[in-house]
Amino acid sequence: MDLEKMQEAARKLKIGQTGRHIFLCCDQNVPKCCQKELSIASWEYLKHRVEEMNLQGHVHLWRTKANCLRVCTNGPIAVVYPDAIWYHSCTPEVLEKILQEHLVKGNIVEEFRITVS
Repeated sequence: MDLEKMQEAARKLKIGQTGRHIFLCCDQNVPKCCQKELSIASWEYLKHRVEEMNLQGHVHLWRTKANCLRVCTNGPIAVVYPDAIWYHSCTPEVLEKILQEHLVKGNIVEEFRITVS
């Protein structure tokens, strides 16, 4: 194990600094919440925009592809931590709203929020 190499990678990713993490349900072996192609397009958009907007450096945002978040309808599904806010219908257009409003400005995008009564 190359500890120095791992620590350098962790420094570059700013691991341990306060921030948010968005998980996106996509690229499932057996698609349930949406078509696989839609989920992959959303993931590619999210990756590109996080990098383009320098959100890892600006607001310490991490992004992770999740195989399934178990809300198997109206996908792609996303969840933002530590806020524990879940979103549905995460197309590239919706992800842009989430990035701009929630992840940059701190305002929840109520229109796509999954709420439980």
